[in-house]
Amino acid sequence: MATPVLDKVESPSPSSPSSPYITVTFRIRRFNPEVSDAVVWEDFQVEIDPKERVLDGLHKIKWDLDGTLTFRRSCAHGICGSDAMRINGKNRLACKTLIKDINPEKPITVEPIKGLTVLKDLVVDMEPFFQAYRDVMPFLVTKGNEPTRERKQSPEDRERFDDTTKCILCAACTSSCPVFWNDGQYFGPAAIVNAHRFIFDSRDEGGEQRLEILNDKDGVWRCRTTFNCTDACPRGIEITKAIQEVKRALITRRF
Repeated sequence: MATPVLDKVESPSPSSPSSPYITVTFRIRRFNPEVSDAVVWEDFQVEIDPKERVLDGLHKIKWDLDGTLTFRRSCAHGICGSDAMRINGKNRLACKTLIKDINPEKPITVEPIKGLTVLKDLVVDMEPFFQAYRDVMPFLVTKGNEPTRERKQSPEDRERFDDTTKCILCAACTSSCPVFWNDGQYFGPAAIVNAHRFIFDSRDEGGEQRLEILNDKDGVWRCRTTFNCTDACPRGIEITKAIQEVKRALITRRF
């Protein structure tokens, strides 16, 4: 069966008085190691509806103006976390940032998140970030035989770690942390958040192991409580609070 083809509908002319489109300048940090070691900023003029997202603008640039522009994106709905980048100097998800909310009358600056090696344009090497995530054992640890039914949990026990289940591993929090910028060995907020999610899970039996991992010199004590991570989180997780709860659990061994 042939795939149906829709008639092409032309967008309203930007010059039309009834057109919702405006001209926006995207100022993008470009880096291509195959061409040069130099980093340059490049401006692109885009006709776009201000109710659209920064991600839509990047798509227009890549598809219509410069196909070499490189960035990550997947779901485009704030779930996958792959399009985290610095927009006007702040870590955000491009798919959740509306043009109208970031002053489109001035150039919109777009650059890669900090603290991770830039591979090309807006794409960074996420391996150190994911290695820290793997190191905190982000999975349920139990002893004994495999159960024959689900492990039940009360609503109250579930609520204890509900906030930290919202993490989408976008790295916006970790790459906003000054400690992580200066020393990439620090586990970073996202890894601690995901450790918190299991440390305080009443069904888990690996809390002591995770606490010992985070008690390392590059662990939870490196946090300086600047709240950058909490401000940067696109899911609204109270990251600084979670880190403090892990510190408290390390001192009291109560979780």
